[in-house]
Amino acid sequence: MTKNLVASYRLVRLVLHLIHGLAVIAWRFPTMTETQKAQTIQAWAQTLLAQLAIQLVVTGKPAERGPMLVAANHISWLDIPLLLAAGHCRFVAKAEIQHWPLLGKMAHGGGTLFIARESRRDAMRVVHQMAEHLRAGDVLAIFPEGTTSNGQQLLPFHANLFQAAISACAPVQPVALGFVDAVSGQPSLAPCYIDDDTLLGSVWRTLTAPPLCATVALGEPLLPGDRDRRALATDVRQAVAALR
Repeated sequence: MTKNLVASYRLVRLVLHLIHGLAVIAWRFPTMTETQKAQTIQAWAQTLLAQLAIQLVVTGKPAERGPMLVAANHISWLDIPLLLAAGHCRFVAKAEIQHWPLLGKMAHGGGTLFIARESRRDAMRVVHQMAEHLRAGDVLAIFPEGTTSNGQQLLPFHANLFQAAISACAPVQPVALGFVDAVSGQPSLAPCYIDDDTLLGSVWRTLTAPPLCATVALGEPLLPGDRDRRALATDVRQAVAALR
């Protein structure tokens, strides 16, 4: 089969897998325990990567339970499935994701906390909500760069959301994400979602790329200690950079 035909086949499978995920959230989640939901989400994410012919390589140990704040670099629309495939967590994400086709409804159904980035008041609300979830034993994940990059450099980390870990006395686990060509081992820009990229364009570029390997490197958790949020964000960023 030609490259475009294979990509089209994978795209159809991806859409069907997303629809199946929505159906599970709508019909099965109401009767599931939290543990069953976590296991179902992780299995769904692993299957999604397999359908895209993306090999997943995880190093380090994901948090089995909270409280834990996971902080990762941000490259692609695939970053959320990558972290979900590696271990259970709930995300704090920009409000725009709520309006993405299929993915938005799935993110909402999976318990994502949405934040309007342009609103300082909304950021304070989400930080308070995050702290409550951490105290309740949740594992929350954030992308503190606030936007995606091409993965070749690490953008500055915004400090605001780290206040939730300080308020809840919760450790922060640094995580480095990456994409490489599965054959050559060289970094791949195919899954990037930056600048003028559209979501569909990024998805299609990923589907037509040579086989990819996605890496998830999990570091040792850092306790906030006596750090303020800016110092904590700086130290976590350094840890993510070292993992890369």
